[in-house]
Amino acid sequence: MNRALLFPALITLAGLGACSNDQSTGPSASGGTATLSTTETGNGAPSGAHYNLNIIGVPKDKSPNFSGGDGHRIFVDMGKTGQVANTRINLREGDFQVLDANGTDGTAAFQLPNPDPDGDGTTSYSVYVRALGKPGGKASLQSCYEDATGTWCAVNFPGGVEPITVERSKGGVGKFVNVSKDLLFIDFCTAWSAGLDGILGTQDDVCTSVDQVPLFSNNTLSYLWSYDNEGVKLAQLRFYELPSTVTF
Repeated sequence: MNRALLFPALITLAGLGACSNDQSTGPSASGGTATLSTTETGNGAPSGAHYNLNIIGVPKDKSPNFSGGDGHRIFVDMGKTGQVANTRINLREGDFQVLDANGTDGTAAFQLPNPDPDGDGTTSYSVYVRALGKPGGKASLQSCYEDATGTWCAVNFPGGVEPITVERSKGGVGKFVNVSKDLLFIDFCTAWSAGLDGILGTQDDVCTSVDQVPLFSNNTLSYLWSYDNEGVKLAQLRFYELPSTVTF
């Protein structure tokens, strides 16, 4: 894969919902079969305790000195159709917590545990996503990593990690979808070959081998979610202490 596919040139955009009613479509997810010890509720999520995170799109930037407490929400620019507003949500390992709620300056921060500390492909918790609110707007959310050479997102290897795509449409009931595979893992390139310029170590390089590894599995990397917004007011994420077994 060509390095041109990395952040900030993100993969296909789509939506993550809005507001507070349940009329929405769910996100498309590329995999991960949840192994649940409890039954699912009518909204598609498992029953039981969970950590809730809301990504809230706002039309006006927050003040640079905004603190707003550490609540369960992150504010991001709304953007609009044809004008994408990107927010980088830096990720840190630890107990669930919003570290920087103001993403309207382009950067926010969120803390979450290592999802698969033993690397066996079965996560220690699962994440579900849904869209809420009035129809309209779209966004894209994907996991990325950063090293000394740049910031890298999904590289489109078959069966690998993909952006989370969701788009509000008329009718229907909002359903949570298990997106653990795509938000809790990254595509980590393990081998490169020189691109058309024939020089290894440039943006023209082609990734020839990829591993899908969990967040925080390599302490030499920085991790993030990249959120592209085109008019979405609310994306809701829920984290349950239930395993998901993912396959690539």
